[in-house]
Amino acid sequence: MPTREPAPTRNRNRTFSSLGVRNYRLFATGSVISNTGTWMSRITQDWLVLGLTGSATAVGVTTALQFLPMMLLGLYGGVIADRYPKRRLLMITQASMGVLGLALAALTLSGTVQVWHVYLIALLHGMVTVVDNPARQTFVAEMVGTRDVRNAVSLNAANFQTARLVGPAVAGVMISAVGSGWAFLANGLSFAAPLAGLLMMRDSELHRVPRVPRSKGQLREGLAHVAGRPELLWPIVLVGFVGTFGYNFPIWLSAFADGVFHAGAGTFGLLNSVMAAGALLGALLSARRTTSRLRMLVGAALLFGLLETAAALSPSLWLFALLLVPIGMLGMTFNTTANASVQLAADPAMRGRVMSLYMMVFMGGTPIGGPLVGWVTDTYGARAGFLAGGLVAALAAAVVGLVLVRVGGLRVEVGLRKGAGRSLVRFVPKGTGESGEPGEPGGGTGSPPAAEPSTEPRDGTPAARDGADEGLAGRLKG
Repeated sequence: MPTREPAPTRNRNRTFSSLGVRNYRLFATGSVISNTGTWMSRITQDWLVLGLTGSATAVGVTTALQFLPMMLLGLYGGVIADRYPKRRLLMITQASMGVLGLALAALTLSGTVQVWHVYLIALLHGMVTVVDNPARQTFVAEMVGTRDVRNAVSLNAANFQTARLVGPAVAGVMISAVGSGWAFLANGLSFAAPLAGLLMMRDSELHRVPRVPRSKGQLREGLAHVAGRPELLWPIVLVGFVGTFGYNFPIWLSAFADGVFHAGAGTFGLLNSVMAAGALLGALLSARRTTSRLRMLVGAALLFGLLETAAALSPSLWLFALLLVPIGMLGMTFNTTANASVQLAADPAMRGRVMSLYMMVFMGGTPIGGPLVGWVTDTYGARAGFLAGGLVAALAAAVVGLVLVRVGGLRVEVGLRKGAGRSLVRFVPKGTGESGEPGEPGGGTGSPPAAEPSTEPRDGTPAARDGADEGLAGRLKG
């Protein structure tokens, strides 16, 4: 039985409002510990593969194998997340990831590790992630309720980026001081924390979502749900392009540290931490926002790609590191805006399948983008690889932005005065006069200025879908 929504949180505490929920506090505490271990393992894994093979392409293959199951089986993970209790699923997936981490630690500490071992464990980890990702993403709404989903998604991102800030730095020190095996061991043991948090949660305080019974055609049903809603479809399309070509940082940062700046593991860890600092700032700023405006999604993706191209041409290590801060901030703004928008726009009974599609295109594109970007990096250099990824991300943002405006059937209106609730530059329906309000098909007179539309849970009616189209284009300005 769903529990009652918590009382509204004061604005001054808005950034951390989700932490007022006990179950979410337990979840967040366990996550920050396991995420730190995960980032230690990721950095150590990339450095180990680079040391074993001397190839950026091999690093890309490792990353691709980790995300290949998501590309092939991601939608099935969403069906499982909609069908079974998410808390129980997460206990199984977190325990499995801990076992894989301990296995890689044993191989490395024993001195028997080979590159195929890393490949196999990366693939198995990816198979567990197929279920873990949609279950974890949608469990947020069950912990905090729909009112605080945006805030909780942003705090999850801040949690992840805090770990990203600490984990690579610790990994760099451990690799240099005691070797890679101990970093893998720390990762395996870190999964005890989220397991403890899940066990301590109060089941009666969860916001239950009815589970979907087993039936035929559930995958097609989920795809049709997304295809029929522009507020779901176009963010996922953009996420696919940016995730596939713009988020290959394990390849680029290791190649820049080793091949461009001729530095060691410490610098590689430092570059990851610097970008994580920017991402953490972006996540905390996102947590303060109460709406998810899709014009911000497109704008953040565009600037993200442009800054990547600038960083690719940086002549010095320090300028490169400095540019990683806004790259991290914009990348996280893009990520949290897309995630919250898609979760809230999806029907609760479909949320697992929708988020599995979201994660499939975001992470599952890596098996395509990883080896391709790795090959470009190996063949033409680290700068060319980074430049190509940034250009693709920026171009995708520009094209999707134009498509969104067209889908919404809107035009640009420039006003000479900025009144209350109005913008100097607005997107309004075609055929609407100056008296027409943004997002109103008829553009009546005498009505108060309309607030800018935001992505809210939809009821699936034609009117709601029409409003979604208007909101999509309307949020592209600024």
